[in-house]
Amino acid sequence: MAQGTKDTLVIGMSQYPPTLHPGIEATVARAFALAFGWRAITDFNDDRKLQCYLCTELPSLANGRVKVVDLGGGKRGLTVRFTLLPDLKWADGVPVTSQDVAFSWSVGKDPASGYSREDLFRKIDSVEIIDAKNFVLHENKAEYDFDDLSSFALIPAHIEGPVVKALASPSDYSKHTTYVLSPTTAGLWNGPYKMTQIQSGAFMVFEPNPYWSGKKPYFKRITLKVIENTATLEANLRSGDVDYVCGVLGLTIDQALAMEQEPAMQSKYDFAFPLSLTYEHIELNLNNPLLSDKRVRAALLYGIDRETLVKQLVDGKFPVANSWVNPLDPGFDPNVRKYPYDPARARALLDEAGFKPGPGGVRVNAAGQRLSLEYMTTSGNKIRELIQQVLQNQWKQIGVEVVIKNVPARIFFGDTLKKQQFTGLAELAWSTNPEAPPLNTLSSISIPSAANNFGGANYPHFSNPTMDKLIDQVQTELDPEKRKPLWIEMQKIYTDELPVLPLFFRTTVFVVPRWLTGILIPGHLPQESQEVETWGVR
Repeated sequence: MAQGTKDTLVIGMSQYPPTLHPGIEATVARAFALAFGWRAITDFNDDRKLQCYLCTELPSLANGRVKVVDLGGGKRGLTVRFTLLPDLKWADGVPVTSQDVAFSWSVGKDPASGYSREDLFRKIDSVEIIDAKNFVLHENKAEYDFDDLSSFALIPAHIEGPVVKALASPSDYSKHTTYVLSPTTAGLWNGPYKMTQIQSGAFMVFEPNPYWSGKKPYFKRITLKVIENTATLEANLRSGDVDYVCGVLGLTIDQALAMEQEPAMQSKYDFAFPLSLTYEHIELNLNNPLLSDKRVRAALLYGIDRETLVKQLVDGKFPVANSWVNPLDPGFDPNVRKYPYDPARARALLDEAGFKPGPGGVRVNAAGQRLSLEYMTTSGNKIRELIQQVLQNQWKQIGVEVVIKNVPARIFFGDTLKKQQFTGLAELAWSTNPEAPPLNTLSSISIPSAANNFGGANYPHFSNPTMDKLIDQVQTELDPEKRKPLWIEMQKIYTDELPVLPLFFRTTVFVVPRWLTGILIPGHLPQESQEVETWGVR
C-alpha cells in the first residue's frame, strides 16, 4: 500500500469514555478522545512541563502576571492574569473569549455540577474580564499550581449557556450537557479536529476543524474504534482493521512483548515501553466491615508477591508501587514504607484482627463471618484478569476467599466506582499530573455522593483529617523545598492506613506502524493525541 496517499486513520482503544465533557469523569479514555478536538488553556507537554496551548505565556511572579494578595486573617490569595491567543475560535467559527472562561468557571464552581475538579473552580472567587482576550483569576488561596489550567474545563458559553439556563437543577447538568446529548455540535470543539460522527460504546469520528489557527492536521478523518477485549483489539491490528492502537488504552504489555519477537511484526511496527505515571492499584471499600481493620488491609498486601507477579507477567517492566507517588515525581519518598511478600506476617495480622482458620481454609471471625471478598475490574482486559487469578490464589494461601466479578469498563467507571457498587476490591489505574496533590482521590471532600453529584474520585471513601490538612498545606506552599516534607508525611499516612493496595506503575505500550510519523511517545504525559496535528505519513 502506498502509505503516502493515506489520509484517514483508524485508531483502536480498549475503553469508551463515560462522557466527552472536559470537566466531568476524568478518565484516561476521555482524555485521549477529547484531545483530538479540544485543548486546555495550559497543559503538560512531553517534558512534564506546563506550557500554554491557548494562551500567550505562562503567568509567573517574575513576569508580573501573578500577584500575591493579602486576604486578611493571615490568609493569602492570588491574582493570575492570562491572555488568550488572538485567533482562537470554536469549530463553528465563534471566537474563544474571556467570556467563555468566566462562564466555564460559573458552571464548574457549583458542587452539584458533577465536575471531577470542582475544587479548582471553588478556589477562584471571580473571573475578571479585562477584554475579549485578557482575564484575571482572583484566587482565594495562594497555591503553587496557579498556572495549571489543564483541568479547567473551558466550554463554549454560546452553546452551553442556554443548556445551563434551562436546567431544573444544577445536578442535572452532567446529563443534559451538549457534550453528552449532541457531541457532534461543532461549537463544542476548539482543537485541530471536531467530532462529526459518534456511536456510543462503539466509535467516534473526528474531522479537521476549519477554524483551527494552529498547525493544520494531516489526516482528513480519524476514527476511534472501541474494542474492549484486548485480544480482539490485537486481532484487529494484525488484520489492518485498525491502523494504530492507543498507547495507554490499547494492547497489554504481554501482548506487545510477544508481538515484538515476531520478525513480521518487527518489520511493520516500532515498539516502545516508556515508564508512565499510570498507577495500577486496588481500591478497597472501607465501608465493608471486613476491610475496616487496617490489619486486614495490610495482610492483603503482605499476602501478594508483586515482584514475582510483574516478572512473570511483563518481564519485570512494571516497577512495583509502594504508594501513589511515582519515582518520576518530585514528591516521591524513596524511604516510604514497603510491604514485601510475607505470607507468615499476613497470617499473623489476620489472627490479630480476629480472623481464624475456618472450614474450607477460609478464615472466619468470632461471629462466624467468612473473610470472603468480591474482586472487580474491567472485563476483557487480559492482563488484569490474569492478575486477578494470581492474587486470588495467593490470598487463598492466607485464608482469604476472593470472588471475581467483572463488568465492562463503561459500567465499572460509571456507577460501580462512583456509587461504590463494588463491595470489596476494585482494580483500576489512574494517572496524575506531576506533583499534583491527591485532592481528588484522598481528600474527604472528594468522596462521591449525591451532594456532589458523584463527582469525586475518592472511591474507597477514605477520610483522614490529617491527610485533608496536609493536602491543603501542600497546595498553598509556594516553596518547592518546603513541600517535600509534606509529601513525605502524606505518603506515610497512605502506607500506614492503606485505603488502597498499591500494585505497580505501568509502562505505556506503543506499537506504532512505521509509516505513521509524529506520534508523541511520552509515557507519562500528555496523551499522544495531545499533539495530533504533528501526525503524518512517511
